[in-house]
Amino acid sequence: MEETTTKKHEYQLSYTGKGGDFFSIIIVNWLLTLLTLGLYYPWAKAKQLNYLYGETHLNGDSFAFHGTGKEMFKGFIKALLIFGSLYGTLFLFIYLEMPFVGLIIFYLGFLALLPLAIHGSYRYRMSRTSWRGIRFGYRGDRKEFTLNFFKWILLTIVTLGFYSFWMTINMRRYVLGNVRFGDAEFNYSGDGTDYFFLYIKGYFLSIITFGIYMFWWQKDLFDYYVSNLSLHKDDKELQLTSTATGGDFLTLGITNLLILIFTLGLGYAWVATRTMKYIFDHIEIEGNIDLDNLTQTEENFKDATGEDISDFLDLGFII
Repeated sequence: MEETTTKKHEYQLSYTGKGGDFFSIIIVNWLLTLLTLGLYYPWAKAKQLNYLYGETHLNGDSFAFHGTGKEMFKGFIKALLIFGSLYGTLFLFIYLEMPFVGLIIFYLGFLALLPLAIHGSYRYRMSRTSWRGIRFGYRGDRKEFTLNFFKWILLTIVTLGFYSFWMTINMRRYVLGNVRFGDAEFNYSGDGTDYFFLYIKGYFLSIITFGIYMFWWQKDLFDYYVSNLSLHKDDKELQLTSTATGGDFLTLGITNLLILIFTLGLGYAWVATRTMKYIFDHIEIEGNIDLDNLTQTEENFKDATGEDISDFLDLGFII
């Protein structure tokens, strides 16, 4: 039993997608979305996610995205109705010559949607993701997260924005801490104070070096995000570690910028592919959890409304 508990396992993430393949998917999706006046968007997103997940591997086995265009289309329609109601309310108060009241309701409505979008997108995306047939899941409580979100927003306003660093870490800790991978659970151990000083250091050094340190700042933030994330099962743990360097981020950033400039933006697919490959190649996972022994505990959740609201609000999926 002791040998099983202490045996070390190493896992390697990798991305095998090709820029040309991704480009063809993006172009077809763009054309079909344009021809259908936007209605094809949910199917376009599903196709893109299917490709990205399928080309992402853990120890040679690919992840899978099980969401469908039909599921996301239903969420898309709900999101349209929600945003249509907000804009309709705004125009109504403008018509009633009370634009200030309309704007207050409009922006409060948008603010209220933020925690619902984050919670809903994680619940949907995690439940539709699997590896070797074992599903991910998200067990956060919508009411609890919403109350916490507005408490953090209030503290950010009261402190004139300074609390935003702690708010960011609190959100990561809550959301990622409620992500499950079969019967294992993630944990994020970042601290707001550390994140604040890391940000201040990066900001001032970037100014002093006329922006050159920005790439090392990006590397530090990547290290901090990755190295504070771990997976737990009973008394066992898998720890994620970053092997990225500032020089690599510099080379990656400059090369990607040149690709976008000289292709007039058409090289985006190659830029995205190079970036994803670099990120996954520079994350090491080590610990005493045997992922072959994970058991299925999570259920499917097919309501993609939160996912689509998140798209409308242009929120990044990972906080």
